Amino acid sequence: MWLKAGVPTHHLRSAGAALVLVGGVAGATAYGARELLHRQAAQARHAIGKPLGEQAPAADRHYRSKYGDPVDLLVLGDSIAAGLGAERAKHTLGGRLAKAIAKQTRRSVRLRTAAMVGAESSMLAGQLATLPADYRPDVAVVVVGGNDVTHRVPVAESVAHLGAAVDELRARRAEVVVGTCPDLGALRPVPQPLRTLGSRASRQLAQAQRDAALARGAYVVSLSHVVGPFFHTFPDEMFSLDRFHPSAQGYKRTAQAMLPSVLAALGVSEVLPFGHHAPGADRSG
Repeated sequence: MWLKAGVPTHHLRSAGAALVLVGGVAGATAYGARELLHRQAAQARHAIGKPLGEQAPAADRHYRSKYGDPVDLLVLGDSIAAGLGAERAKHTLGGRLAKAIAKQTRRSVRLRTAAMVGAESSMLAGQLATLPADYRPDVAVVVVGGNDVTHRVPVAESVAHLGAAVDELRARRAEVVVGTCPDLGALRPVPQPLRTLGSRASRQLAQAQRDAALARGAYVVSLSHVVGPFFHTFPDEMFSLDRFHPSAQGYKRTAQAMLPSVLAALGVSEVLPFGHHAPGADRSG
């Protein structure tokens, strides 16, 4: 997925400029760099493929219904939000979060997933449009951005769509938790130097997402900080068979990483660890 559309042109110019200083032939080197990146894109697409298909397990249900006093949990975003890579519904991000919320609050959780595999930030509006007009989730979790990077969507455009989605959710009186764009540098099937460029672009988007979401009253979880190290260190455990989407263990870690902000948004806890940001808090970290 990362290599469907290459890399941002300003990164290519930077890579070309560096090679010019070494080789002394600007035109030929820049052309060669582009050709290298295109070849690597094709190689990565071939390596990743679509062994998981494009349909995540259907996880929407009423979890721990015997507890009563339900929490309405909404999940929006891309394939990570949808749970592609999990073999069972309860192992998706939404399923993991629903069970964890129920355990921590002793309340039942009604999960609704509007996230879609392959979604970009521009598609959040369409996901929201599928909801009933009177639907009022207690907390909405949004994870999106990877496809924006792979499809070279400008950061400002991507963040504007995310901001509009947060605004609508807040208008529905929902608390919002945004998981920022994961670090695409963890994708081992993507060769260098493309993996490094992807890492840089995804981190730039994550920073912009954090600032925009906090300004609109959302909680933010910097996924590259709180869960990214596990994907870098234990890729065989954290990634599913396509080596791109999380495995059941990867979703477990991601849900655990997001849970503190979700509980804070629900008013259950006020303690936020490293990588979590509350609206109105200092944004320098």
